[in-house]
Amino acid sequence: MEPLSEAQVIQNLRQTEDPSAQYYAAWWLGKMRSQHPDAIPLLLKALEALNDTPIDPERRGIALNAIRALALLRDARAEERLLLLLRSNDYAVREEVVRTLGAMGSRGAVEGIRALLASGLEGAGQEQTSSPLLNEPCEALLEALGDIGDASSSNLAVVQPFTKHPRPLIRSAACRALLQLTALDHWGVELKKLLNHPEPLVRRGALLDLGATGWIGAIPSIRSAAVEPSLKLVALRELAEHNDDPDEVLDAMDGLL
Repeated sequence: MEPLSEAQVIQNLRQTEDPSAQYYAAWWLGKMRSQHPDAIPLLLKALEALNDTPIDPERRGIALNAIRALALLRDARAEERLLLLLRSNDYAVREEVVRTLGAMGSRGAVEGIRALLASGLEGAGQEQTSSPLLNEPCEALLEALGDIGDASSSNLAVVQPFTKHPRPLIRSAACRALLQLTALDHWGVELKKLLNHPEPLVRRGALLDLGATGWIGAIPSIRSAAVEPSLKLVALRELAEHNDDPDEVLDAMDGLL
C-alpha cells in the first residue's frame, strides 16, 4: 500500500463520510508539519463539532486530533478559536487547547490560563469527585504559563502554590514554570530532587521538565538520573534547543551514545 499524498490527506479531512480517515488526516497534517493552504482552515472546521449538543464522540476525537495538530503547526490563525475553547466544559478539550496555546507561545492565553489556576490547591488542584482527575488540567496549565514566558507578578503568584501540591508531577510542572519564568536556580534544585523519586513515572516527568527549561545546571543530574538513556537524550536535545551555545549539552549527548 502506497503512503498517502498530502492532497489525499486533505481530501480525507474534508470529506465527512469516514470519521476514521478524518481522524488520521488531522494527525497526519500536524505530524508532517503540513503547509498546505487548506490545512489550517480544515483543522479549524473540525473544531466546530465541539459546539454540538450532544457532541458526537467520533467528531470529538477528530477535533481533539485537530487541536494537537495545531500545536505542531503553530499558526496564528488558530489562536482566536482556541482561546474560546479555554472555556469548554470538556476537561480533555481544555487540556489539549492549553497545551497547544502554550506551544504557540500565545500571550493572549495568559489571562485565561491564570483564571483556570486561580482557585489554587483547594479548587483547581483538588481531585474531582469519584475521579482521579483534578478539577483543572493543572499540569498542562502550569507548563503553558512557563512556555509562554510571561513573568508577571500575577503569574508567579498563581504558580507558586502548586509547588506544594501533593502530586509530584504537579510540583514538577510548577517548578519547571517558575524556573522558566524567573531563571532562579532554586527551582532547578527542586526539580532535581524529583529525579530521586521512587516512582519511575515521576523521575521521567521531572527529567523532561528539566530539559524543557533549558537550564544548563541540569546536565549532570540528567546524565546520572535513573531513567532510560533514550529519555535522557530527549531531555538533552531540548536543553540544546534552548541554548545559544549548546556545546556542553552536545558533549553530554555524545557520552550517552
